[in-house]
Amino acid sequence: MSPSQLQPGFNSPPREGEVPGEKTIAISPGENLMATVTPPGHLEQPDEPKNIITEETNPEALAFRFPTWRKWMILTVIFLVQTSMNFNTSLYANGQAGMAKAFNVSHQTTVTGAAIFLITYAFGCELWAPWSEELGRKFVLQGSLFLVNICCLPVALASPNGITSILVGRAFGGLFSAGGSVTLGMVADMFPAGEQEHPLAFIVLSSVGGSIIGPIIGGYVETYLAWQWTIWIQLIFGVCVQLLHLVLVPETRSTVRLDAHAKYLRKSGIMPDVYGPSEHKTWRQYMMPREVLAIWLRPFHMFITEPIVSVLSALSGFSDALIFMQIQSFRLVFKLWDFSIIQTGLAFIPIGLAYVLAYLLFIPVIRRNRRLRVHNPGCEHAQFESRLWWLLYTAPCLPIGLLIFAWTSTPSVHWIAPMIGCVFIGVANYTIYMATIDYMVAAYGPYSASATGGNGFARDFLAGVLTWFANPYYDAFHGKVGLQTANTVLACVSSILVVATFVIYFKGPSMRRRSSFAQSLLTALSQTSEPVPSNHII
Repeated sequence: MSPSQLQPGFNSPPREGEVPGEKTIAISPGENLMATVTPPGHLEQPDEPKNIITEETNPEALAFRFPTWRKWMILTVIFLVQTSMNFNTSLYANGQAGMAKAFNVSHQTTVTGAAIFLITYAFGCELWAPWSEELGRKFVLQGSLFLVNICCLPVALASPNGITSILVGRAFGGLFSAGGSVTLGMVADMFPAGEQEHPLAFIVLSSVGGSIIGPIIGGYVETYLAWQWTIWIQLIFGVCVQLLHLVLVPETRSTVRLDAHAKYLRKSGIMPDVYGPSEHKTWRQYMMPREVLAIWLRPFHMFITEPIVSVLSALSGFSDALIFMQIQSFRLVFKLWDFSIIQTGLAFIPIGLAYVLAYLLFIPVIRRNRRLRVHNPGCEHAQFESRLWWLLYTAPCLPIGLLIFAWTSTPSVHWIAPMIGCVFIGVANYTIYMATIDYMVAAYGPYSASATGGNGFARDFLAGVLTWFANPYYDAFHGKVGLQTANTVLACVSSILVVATFVIYFKGPSMRRRSSFAQSLLTALSQTSEPVPSNHII
């Protein structure tokens, strides 16, 4: 999964983008006020007064004004949507054996369907991001869910010679998944900067949790049903959450809500000459190649050029990728105890329990960090690096868990021992994801969308690559301790990334002073007494 739309504060101010020399026409007051996306091309006459409503003039129209119960109802539906998207990435693995037999292909060929979904998912999250800012969260998320559901059909209905159909369906299914680029953006739409951590922690739980629900129920599906049911269940789940989203979740993007509010004011006669911030935009302006390309490329640019983003994204991506490697390797481990397919799937329950535990443990950490920032308003370390404090204690759980998992994978030890190792890995994975996003949002302010976009891209892309290499990787280690050695190597790699996390915690201020992105934020903060509106994606 990729969280590229989460930023603190208010949404970006309306941007003027009128095409020079283009003729304009007035918007009819009788326009449908319930429309959430204004058809571009409606411009007022040059001699007509143009009053644009904004977040400051009409705050009552914003999602910030939703009552608390409604915000959390929306978050609950979004929790299910995000769970569904990540569920699609993992349940497929339980159909691989059936596919290999049905299409007479190697197991590694069927693994490609899992890997390619994750890799295209990494790109898809970034490709959907700018459109949710322009056209609205609901419109884009509904389109994403619909297309993902459609892509299940060529996989489930693949002909006897249709392994290519499966791979193509999976590739486009990942590409059409909006993921965190939209769901995390909705957190920023509804909650001001100082209140985002609790809803963010909740949504992060759905992101990591969806990945392990697949194998838990997948054992039963693989045992009692045909392989196609691993896809049909994805489709059923996807349709259900799409309908819930359609019925229960309103538009939250501020510019789209202001457009609809302006139409209401005109139609009711309250303010007949007002317009929303985006009503004047044309399709030509929506499709400006330079602007769209800049937004798409910035996460990748920051991932390459910003050491903080690179290291934290690599740590986050590697920990998430381990989960998908384990999905492919759990059978190698638990067949040592003669686990059945169902029992192997249930072995993922400790990781799920670890995610819930990590979520609950993070709640007092959020309170602790907030108190520290309030009591030390002028301390740079308190405002930024303190958000990584809990990571100093939980990130080491990743190599520790891998070592436990590695050296207890032997029949002479009880099978619960490697599951205890999985608990450590699960706690680390959740906390790494949550803490790194929280830190990058604070450290990069207006650029946080791109910074967290690099984080999400790394998680999905590395998960896809390591999923494909999981079986060849473990097969490359032979001998009595081959499996143990393979996981020990992974523990060593994770240890290097954990050490880098400590470096960022203690050296973060000096590293940010060498960052052009972070320095531009500090300059802006020093020139105004008000916080920089971090929802402004620059």
